Amino acid sequence: MTPVSGSPSHHTRAVLDAARAGDPDTWEALYRGAYPRLFAFARRRLATEEQAEDAVSETMVRAMGKITDYRPGPAGLDGWLFGIARNVVLEAYRSGARTTATDPHTLGDLQPATVAGPETAVLAQEERSTLVRAFGRLSRDDQHLLEQKVVVGLDATQIGALTRRKPGAVRTAQSRALARLRVEYEGLAT
Repeated sequence: MTPVSGSPSHHTRAVLDAARAGDPDTWEALYRGAYPRLFAFARRRLATEEQAEDAVSETMVRAMGKITDYRPGPAGLDGWLFGIARNVVLEAYRSGARTTATDPHTLGDLQPATVAGPETAVLAQEERSTLVRAFGRLSRDDQHLLEQKVVVGLDATQIGALTRRKPGAVRTAQSRALARLRVEYEGLAT
């Protein structure tokens, strides 16, 4: 899905107009484009795949109900959907839906490994496990910042619009979060 941000192009305006008119094909395309990232985001925070699927569905239902209020901005349509998803997940979290600390499967899904043999598979699994543990040691802010970039796919401008930070500050914070992740990873890998 191409982010919808800033001053909308003719194509973007057409998509927004169709979505606002309730066009089912447009909503299906928006759903299919956003689903993988929204699901990965929700799955990291909720206990089951079903809860994550429900969260994505609820996100899209709310988006359909609020699309007339959407105004293109720096976060774009992807950022807007992510903001709705964040609220849905927070509501689920508050209601007790989250029962696990981290779901290692979602981090492993970010970068599919090409496996040459059993030794490579074992090493890849060990690296993945170490990465998940290192990620779990980061602050919640660092985790959210990296997830917004890697899992959701937002750029610094979009994240800045969501977090009320300047894009340069977001890039700096991301760089520092990655450095902390690297330190944690190296500490666990030795």
